[in-house]
Amino acid sequence: MAFRRRAKSYPLFSQEFLIHNHADIGFCLVLCVLIALMFEATAKTAFLFILPQYNISVPTADGELVHYRYGLKDLITILFYIFIAIILHMVLQDYVLDKINRRLHLSKVKHSKFNESGQLVAFHLTSMIWCLYVVVTEGYLSNPRSWWENYPHVFLPFQVKFFYLCQLAYWLHALPELYFQKVRKEEIPRHLRYISLYLMHIAGAYLLNLTRLGLILLLLQYFAEFLFHMARLFYFTDENNEKLFNAWAVVFVVTRLFTLTLSVLVIGFGLARVENQAFDLERGNFNTLPSRMFVLSLVCLFQAWMMWHFIRFQLRRWREYRDEQSARQRAAALTKQQSKPVKRESGYHENGVVKAENGTSPRTKKLKSP
Repeated sequence: MAFRRRAKSYPLFSQEFLIHNHADIGFCLVLCVLIALMFEATAKTAFLFILPQYNISVPTADGELVHYRYGLKDLITILFYIFIAIILHMVLQDYVLDKINRRLHLSKVKHSKFNESGQLVAFHLTSMIWCLYVVVTEGYLSNPRSWWENYPHVFLPFQVKFFYLCQLAYWLHALPELYFQKVRKEEIPRHLRYISLYLMHIAGAYLLNLTRLGLILLLLQYFAEFLFHMARLFYFTDENNEKLFNAWAVVFVVTRLFTLTLSVLVIGFGLARVENQAFDLERGNFNTLPSRMFVLSLVCLFQAWMMWHFIRFQLRRWREYRDEQSARQRAAALTKQQSKPVKRESGYHENGVVKAENGTSPRTKKLKSP
């Protein structure tokens, strides 16, 4: 299965070969795992890659309910879905984004940003719908007290754990994609910054058993990021279309306020009222005052940092808009000045002498002597 047509072949195992065939290599590895499911001797190992591990059956009135906890075997599952994310990334790039880019004829810088926003729009939209489905079906929206009650939330439903594993896999796959997509060196620090922030927040919520609060905050964050990248896509197609940027600015500020409010409500007040306040690593209980203060301080620090960058971004946009408007006014004034008619004497010139309309030279007035 080939994901793109190549004009020439590259030496086997060379750098260019790896860059141009990384999706095909990932597809072959995924196919090997799927084939292993067909044989009894290898099926048990293949399930380690595909399905979440550490399942526990909890007896209920309606029967047994299967829950999951986290462990080291989750790394194997995350590795498998990293290859899935790489394959989906290349499919979207080759069959959707590249075709649109050929029609838009963008510059290299805009081409790179268009690809980035196109990939993230698809991811944020999918994750937003998936996250909304999870929080609704699990009853987290209808019962906000469940965000902190019965903490620690060690045992997770299947869809909650699978969602977190896929989120970690996607943001981990974004690291090698910086190499495969040949991202410019000056752009790499910005990419590493927001990838690291996502990994830190998602892994922190997963490992500290704050998965319910993490789902709500991710839903808010993905909605704001979806609007931003949609605004960039519309801007690249039409530079006069900036209405979505204004909508994103409002949603971004509201998201920051909601994130701080919900974090303080759950971590600062909700968990402080839970009876079990002892640190217990085996049971996954991190509900102590130093832990709560540390998590809250990190959340507040990151929200303040994001607001600072947002203010700088808005100021830069305002300066660019002001400079553009002043340049347009100067150009309009210069055009108006050049288009003014020049007054000329009546008649016409002939041999350097002004002739009247009847062909005679105008008579000069005689000056009276004093």
